[in-house]
Amino acid sequence: MKILAINSSPRVGGQSKTELMLNHLVKGMRDAGAKVDVMNLREKKIKNCIGCFTCWTKTPGRCIHKDDMTGELFPKWLEADLAVYATPLYYHTMNSAMGAFRERTLPAIQPFFEKTDDGKTFHPLRHKVPAAVWLSVCGFPEESEFDALSAYLNRTRHKDENIAAEIYRSGAETMTHPFFKEKAADVLDATTQAGKELVESMKILPGTMARIRQPITDFKFFSQIGNLFWKTCIAEKVTPKEFEKKHMIPRPDSIESFMWLFPVGINKEASGDRKVILQFEFSGEVEDKCCFTIEKGNVEAKKGTEENPNITIKTPFAVWMDIMTRKADGQQMFMEQKYTVTGDIGLMIQLFTKKSDQ
Repeated sequence: MKILAINSSPRVGGQSKTELMLNHLVKGMRDAGAKVDVMNLREKKIKNCIGCFTCWTKTPGRCIHKDDMTGELFPKWLEADLAVYATPLYYHTMNSAMGAFRERTLPAIQPFFEKTDDGKTFHPLRHKVPAAVWLSVCGFPEESEFDALSAYLNRTRHKDENIAAEIYRSGAETMTHPFFKEKAADVLDATTQAGKELVESMKILPGTMARIRQPITDFKFFSQIGNLFWKTCIAEKVTPKEFEKKHMIPRPDSIESFMWLFPVGINKEASGDRKVILQFEFSGEVEDKCCFTIEKGNVEAKKGTEENPNITIKTPFAVWMDIMTRKADGQQMFMEQKYTVTGDIGLMIQLFTKKSDQ
């Protein structure tokens, strides 16, 4: 089977959740024996259709534009058995790059008028076109965000074009968050499985699709983490790409948000077989207390205090947030007595040292 995978995301690497999903889908297709050609539209020159209809009259089947669409993409598209269209969701539909690609497939259609059995007018095809798989991701957590795109695709598809599958992933920004790595791994594994199933049967099994679309988190947690992220980007005047490049983390603005985020950075393995209690006592802009119980690779957070903690950290809230978000050096702040530590300092160093830093 020949497959053309078209990626219209302008982002690259870890920033593009469209590309992340597409890579796993393609892996499954290749594992099943398909020949897959991946085309990133951000690397191609594709002019907009100008509606001249030269491809219907003077040069039937061939566009007037001399660009990568005419010279490379359109011929590959016609040769494919299956086309995968991977687009981020922009304003509830495909982005402009994918829209331009789709419009430029007009030479595959003839200008004549015919009617379907149910009375709808259509133009007959000049060439057989590949079956379609649509893949899209969005930031919002609701699956209903894709309703408009799905309705549009099914309303505008040619009567002789088969849409083999629609793969949608809402809340996609959670896919690379450490909190959700287990669920994200299952989603991506299911996406790989979907690629295999499409090659083998031109469909995705309901169980596989359910795993791809499974909820990753609830709105409350999603919105709280997302809002902290954007507040941090605005305060630090960085774009999401710069945020990622600098390995920043959202800056907590309350004891609750600190309790959600802090466990992500703890080296849980440092506790070994012990039950370790880490106590925080904050002063300054936030005067409150919370503690973390680390045991068997799990971290449980709660407000208040615990008896006999292994480590107690007393610190102004702003100082610890500067340390946590890497605006200040923790060791230097300790030497300058900006915060105090009682208990097992050696254990604290181990807990705050990631495996990659050891």
